[in-house]
Amino acid sequence: MHVFAAVVLFLNALFNVVSWPRFYPRIANDPRARDAEGRRTAFYTVHVVLITVALVLAALSAVAGVLVLL
Repeated sequence: MHVFAAVVLFLNALFNVVSWPRFYPRIANDPRARDAEGRRTAFYTVHVVLITVALVLAALSAVAGVLVLL
């Protein structure tokens, strides 16, 4: 059971690391990311926070996977 839990945690980490960072260039280049004066909008901020949270969860999942195996 411990090996299964570790595999699930590692797969979760891998999925988040592979999929979420690919969205950043799209968000940064989206016209909704900046207002008329060039300042970042809430659209940009919310999506950067989502990407950051996903990557933090990926790191935590990887650490938890290692700890489950110990």
